[in-house]
Amino acid sequence: MLQYVLRFVAGKDQGREFPLPQDLYIVIGRVSDVDVLLLDEKVSRKHAKISTHGGKVMIEDLASRNGTFVNGARIRSTELKEGDHIVIGSSTIRLVSVNEPSPPPTPSAAPSSPQTADALPSAGSVLISGSIREMPLSDLLQLFHNSRKGGVMTIRCDRGVGRIYLRDGQIYHAEIEGNPIVKARKAFYRVFGWTEGTFDLKPAGDHRVAEEITESTTSLILEGVRQLDEIRILEPKLPKPDARLHVAEPLPGNLRDLATEEIQLFELVVHHNVMETVIDNFPGTDFEAYTCLTDLLRRGFVTFG
Repeated sequence: MLQYVLRFVAGKDQGREFPLPQDLYIVIGRVSDVDVLLLDEKVSRKHAKISTHGGKVMIEDLASRNGTFVNGARIRSTELKEGDHIVIGSSTIRLVSVNEPSPPPTPSAAPSSPQTADALPSAGSVLISGSIREMPLSDLLQLFHNSRKGGVMTIRCDRGVGRIYLRDGQIYHAEIEGNPIVKARKAFYRVFGWTEGTFDLKPAGDHRVAEEITESTTSLILEGVRQLDEIRILEPKLPKPDARLHVAEPLPGNLRDLATEEIQLFELVVHHNVMETVIDNFPGTDFEAYTCLTDLLRRGFVTFG
């Protein structure tokens, strides 16, 4: 069975791709709670719906003001075929099929090792995969939330390997491979900030975690976007990950004047004076750590070099 993607071939989103897993529907529109957001005045708040089932892809116009067009004809509802062109507002979208990954070769007979709770399913179990440059994590997670998808999404890039766990569309855990110091909530926001690399979604199996994230997926996405915007402002003031941090001598003021979070970060500088290690060990998110560090640098309690 073929997998499909929506490929934007004209308009402001040209080059963007949106995967279409089987057995789900997505809504295209101009409000924040849709699956595919188009910031276009010609697009209605909820403009069209695309559903996939049994290898078929259907599109339905949701009584939009300016209409939905397939291969030049205005439609109410129709089945889409590979190569069809959809026009919604100023965007032209093409339905493209992508072959499913080939199943891995059958392994030769050998004693099997017991599977740990962290072990991932085989590559043949991939539900969906792609590039996070073409399909940002915010869009993916909103899609999985709306379609109540479950599984473990693995993100691989030059900054590391991260995993986000979902149950019925709700994010309940996150981790960064090889870095157990970084707890679930912090790991999620760090991985959420990655913009290059690949992803795949697989069944999570019987994976169990000691710490679950309790915020809703929507809250996590909104907060993640906010933190990214703030981090971009702070980045020019921050040392490089391998920079050495130092406690100022003499101190420019009394430690009692610092906030609790700033004292926590100050103590980490005393014990772990490498920027990356300090940030990893800080109990809050990277954004909270950067905010504290920026203030300590500004007030002269910490230096780097």
